[in-house]
Amino acid sequence: MATAIQIIQFLLIISILVILHELGHFLPAKYFKTKVEKFYLFFDVKFSLFKKKIGDTEYGIGWLPLGGYVKIAGMIDESMDTEQLKQEPQPWEFRSKPAWQRLIIMTGGVIVNFLLAWIIYTMLLFNNGDSYIPSDNLKYGIVVDSIGEQLGLRTGDQILRVDDKQTKKFNEARLDLILGDEVTVRRDGEEITVPLSDEGKETLFATQGMNFIDYRSKAIISKVQPNSVAEDAGLLPGDEIVGVNGEETKFWDEFRTKIGSSVSEKLDITVLRDGRTEHLDLVVPQEGVIGILLDVTDLSVTDEYSFLEAIPAGYTRTIQVLTDQIRQFKVIFNTKTGAYKQVKGPIGIVDMMPTVWDWTFFWSFMAMFSVWLAFLNILPIPALDGGHVMFLLYEMISGRKPSEKVLETGQIIGFVLLMGLMLLVFGNDIWNIIKKFI
Repeated sequence: MATAIQIIQFLLIISILVILHELGHFLPAKYFKTKVEKFYLFFDVKFSLFKKKIGDTEYGIGWLPLGGYVKIAGMIDESMDTEQLKQEPQPWEFRSKPAWQRLIIMTGGVIVNFLLAWIIYTMLLFNNGDSYIPSDNLKYGIVVDSIGEQLGLRTGDQILRVDDKQTKKFNEARLDLILGDEVTVRRDGEEITVPLSDEGKETLFATQGMNFIDYRSKAIISKVQPNSVAEDAGLLPGDEIVGVNGEETKFWDEFRTKIGSSVSEKLDITVLRDGRTEHLDLVVPQEGVIGILLDVTDLSVTDEYSFLEAIPAGYTRTIQVLTDQIRQFKVIFNTKTGAYKQVKGPIGIVDMMPTVWDWTFFWSFMAMFSVWLAFLNILPIPALDGGHVMFLLYEMISGRKPSEKVLETGQIIGFVLLMGLMLLVFGNDIWNIIKKFI
């Protein structure tokens, strides 16, 4: 059932994004009286699951859920159907329209993707606000594992800047560290700058250890899970754990380390409760989980937005996501980090979906993925929207239209590049599945 929920979420997100993206091409094409022969959700290689012709357009659903398309008459596209182009241009064909109209038709999908993300982020900020932990509010510094140490960080560091840029939010600092070259921290009262090693990033991507860094906090309990070891021991919300077996544990990571190394052992837990010290006995279960949630209200803040305030904030969030995605390419193309091995295809993306339905995640992921599709589609690669835009801009600047032979050759080259990329991401997905069973 959990896998089914993941698949349904993925297919629904992809379906909405594809339909809206293709509408971005379809509507201006219709407005400029250009004939649209097909409008398909998913690809109909050899056959389709459903199709119905309304007017001049065949609407359908293909069986291969890797995208979708609109087939516009008189246009060289991925179908490589050039028979129509051998005839004299007709007024309702794409090739007969002015360059500026063709440009609007080709950029329509990308524009819709960007606007969709902007609208979603605006509504999320308006409804939920923006909850985060400020980077400058980490009074106890950070906690890192062995991967974080390999990157050059140390537990207790206070992050000041990444690549000379101050980061407002802690979760953004995590991404900045992955994408950055150096970090400035306060360590033992001294401000120092350390390089972020490519070797550490290689280990991070190879192990997918994205929890290499966390914020350091006191071990103050916000909730005790029912029927848990913690409840049986007598722990209560509001308790602050300050010791184990007579040894001081000032922070949650210190207590967690003690728990992890004491499976099946009986521990004497010292807590502060209403200004008094209490001692409780607790036996750590085999799974090492005692059933408590931390109280981090002293670290987190929530920015609230009115609807009018959420509109520019949503735009800023969209631009930030786009900028971060562009920055990721620097890491992906750096062979030393091995990040290219972790590029995910449909199988990997399905695995990222939550196993229970989460509307906040659903809309947040859709907005992020919409920005990602806009960015990928506008790349100047033939066979993508950006490839068509590239040729159109050349035509508008030079006043000369590229020959159909050039357009066909470019389409073939772009198609080969895209197929190679798809083989890479599917290969990564399959290899990551195999590794789980090795």
